[in-house]
Amino acid sequence: MPRSQNSIDLELNRLNSPFSDSSSDPDLPLTMDPPAPKPRWLDPRPSSIFTRITASLQPFAQYLRHVLRPRLTWRYVAFSVIGVYVLYCFITWQPFFSSRLPAYSGPHDVGAVDLEIPLEKPKRLSETLLKSTKKPAFEVESVLFTVYYPAVKGVRSKGALHPWVPKPLSLTAEGYAHAAGVNNFIVRPIFTFALWILVGSIKIPAKVDVPLLGPDGEKFPVMVFSHGSVSSRTDYTHYLGELASRGHVIAALEHRDGSCPGSMVQIKNKKDRPVFLLKEGDLISDPPMNDTLLKKEQLAFRTEEIMQAIRVLKDVNDGKGNDIFASSSRGEGRTLDGWKDRLDFKHLTINGHSYGATGALQALKTANTTATNPAIGGIALDPGKSSGQLNTNIPVPLLVVHSNSWSKTHSIFFGRPHFDTVLELVRGVRDKVGSAWFLTSVGTAHPSVTDAPLLQPLLLNFATGATADVKKALGEYVKVTMDFLEFTKTNKENGVLDEAVTHEKYGEWVSKEREKSFPKEYAKYWEVHVCPLGQDK
Repeated sequence: MPRSQNSIDLELNRLNSPFSDSSSDPDLPLTMDPPAPKPRWLDPRPSSIFTRITASLQPFAQYLRHVLRPRLTWRYVAFSVIGVYVLYCFITWQPFFSSRLPAYSGPHDVGAVDLEIPLEKPKRLSETLLKSTKKPAFEVESVLFTVYYPAVKGVRSKGALHPWVPKPLSLTAEGYAHAAGVNNFIVRPIFTFALWILVGSIKIPAKVDVPLLGPDGEKFPVMVFSHGSVSSRTDYTHYLGELASRGHVIAALEHRDGSCPGSMVQIKNKKDRPVFLLKEGDLISDPPMNDTLLKKEQLAFRTEEIMQAIRVLKDVNDGKGNDIFASSSRGEGRTLDGWKDRLDFKHLTINGHSYGATGALQALKTANTTATNPAIGGIALDPGKSSGQLNTNIPVPLLVVHSNSWSKTHSIFFGRPHFDTVLELVRGVRDKVGSAWFLTSVGTAHPSVTDAPLLQPLLLNFATGATADVKKALGEYVKVTMDFLEFTKTNKENGVLDEAVTHEKYGEWVSKEREKSFPKEYAKYWEVHVCPLGQDK
C-alpha cells in the first residue's frame, strides 16, 4: 500500500538532528556547544608542606634503602654494630663511650649532700692578684664540698642524682682548654661537646639529701679529702662512696686555688664567680710569680679550705644543721638538723691524692695540736712530684700509698729521687710517733684511685700501663684505707698493715726468705717499704 505524504514527512523529521541547521552548508563540519564548567571538587588539591617534604625526601629514602640493604661487607657490619650500640645507649640511658659508675659494695647505702658555705668574712691569704681582673687570687670566700655518708638501706633519693661532671659542662671544658693552652672560642665548644659525649650522662650513684643512717646515736668517723691537680670533688666518688658505705662520713673538697679545671663560687645574694686553672702568667705578684711561690700559696689556700670544712662539719655536729642548710647556696642539706652529735671528731683523718696528698701532708702539720684541727691520722695517695715540698713535720700516724707507676717511674724531686724522699719522710714519722706505713700498690697507675678507670677501663689501662683489674685494684685501696682507719680507733694492725717490710727499694725483695713468707694474697697487690718498728722483723 503506497505511503501517504504525511508519513514520509514524519520519517524525515525523525532523522533531523537537533544540531542540524537548515540554512548551513551540508558539507561544513559539525560543530558542538561549549562544554559545561568542571566542578571544583574535581580540581587537584594544593600540595601540603608535609607532602612537599616527603616528596623531597624520596631520593634520600631510596638511597638509604640501598645503603641499608643487607650485605656482608666489613663497612656494613661496622656501621650496623655502631648503629645498634647507639640505639642501645639511648634505650638504656647508657653513656655512649663510658661505663656507668658501679653501686657501692658496703653494708649501707650512701647519701650525698653538696654544701657551699660562705665565711663570715673573706680571708685573704696573699697579695697576689689575678691579671685579668686585678682582684685577689688567693682569697677564701666560701668552702665547697660534697659530704658522702652512710644512709638507711633502700631509702629513696630526695632529688636528682648528682652529675659526675658538675654543670655547666662548659665551665670544666674551658678549664681543660686552658690547661692544654688552646683556650679560645673555637676550641671551647669542641671540648664541651667532647665532655658531653663522653661523660655528660654519668651520674654519681649516691642518693641525694637522704637521712643519716640510724637514729640510735651511733657516731661516725670523719674524713676530709683533698683532690689532685686538674681534678675536682667529683673525681673520686667511688673510692669515697665505698668508705661511706662502710660507716664513714667523708667531706670531698673542691679547691678554688687554681688547681681545679673550673669551679663556680656561689654565695647567696652575690654574683656567681668562675674560678679556672691558674698558671704563673695569669698572676701579678711581688716578687714575680714562679712555680715555687705559686705552689706555696696554693697549698696555704688548700689548708685553709680543709680547716673551713672541718669547721662547718663541727657546726653541723653541734646542732646547727638548719643554719648550715640556710646559708648554703647549693639548696641541699635539709636533713642536717638530725646530725647533732653524730660525727666522731675524735677519729678525724685527712686524706688526699697527688697534689691533694701534698695538701693533706701540709694540713697535718697542726694535726691534733689545735682545736681547729683535731685530726688523729693522715693518708697520702701518690704525694705530688711537682706540687711543692712535702711537709715532714707530722705528729700523727700516717699511711702513704704509691701506685705502681708512681714508685716505678724515676723522678728527681728537689735534687733527689722522689721515692727516696717519701721513704725518708715516712720513716721519720714512724720514728716520731711509732706508726707509719709506706706501700706500693702493684699493677696500678696514678689514676687508679679515681673514677676514671671505672668509666674507661680499657683506655686508661692502655694509656697508663696499669695491669691490675680496675675494680679489684680500687677495692684494695678501699681495704687498706679501712685497715688504717680501724687502726686509728683500736691501735691494732690488720691486713697488709700487719706485715713487715718486703721491699726497701721498689721491685727488690729484702730477702728470699721474706719473699717466701709474704702471704700470696698480699704479694699479688702490695709491696711494703715502711712499717712500724715493732713489725719490722
